[in-house]
Amino acid sequence: MSAVALVVAAGRGERLGSPGPKAFVMCGGRPMLEWSIAALKAVPEIGHIVVALPAGVEAPVGTTGVVGGDERSHSVRAALHHTLAGDPVLVHDAARPLVTPAIIRATLAGLDPQADAAIAAARVTDTIKEGDRGTVVRTLDRDRLWAIQTPQVFRREVLERALAQPHEVLAAATDDASLVEQMGGVVRLVESPRENLKITTPDDLRLAESLLAARRT
Repeated sequence: MSAVALVVAAGRGERLGSPGPKAFVMCGGRPMLEWSIAALKAVPEIGHIVVALPAGVEAPVGTTGVVGGDERSHSVRAALHHTLAGDPVLVHDAARPLVTPAIIRATLAGLDPQADAAIAAARVTDTIKEGDRGTVVRTLDRDRLWAIQTPQVFRREVLERALAQPHEVLAAATDDASLVEQMGGVVRLVESPRENLKITTPDDLRLAESLLAARRT
């Protein structure tokens, strides 16, 4: 059975300085969302793409659009409910337009038979310190630290159980893999380049545009 992809594109763009939905901010000459859709369409294993969108916004051609929720996991749940089949399920944030077909295929391949999920992640290169009220508590071992990205790939029934939790649990989750972790699920890390960044600020947008321009040269 082919995989289904859920793209979260319902976020607002306040921190980016945009009056409209973040996913439709122009990046490298096209709306941010279009880069992710193009990468997903280039992967034969992806059979269906569902996009969680703000109310009143049309879905890109070749995808199914649904109205997203208040928080990202609510949007993922809404999108999942609009798919009739497909296993595994891939979740991706439209705010990561530098995703590539190679990253998508590697994450899909990372879902081994003993795993409940596989997630793209970059190794942390900075020294990370834990602090409390402005004072360092300890220095963490960066060899064990990963910066988590999307895509994230899940066994369908595992993701359905994770998203069936109460509204407040979903609202507190920063990513869907954390919900699976809390259930005791096995989540694999799939190494991904740091360039698969999430656009949150104007500086992020400028960096993404520079990286996309470099790909075309």
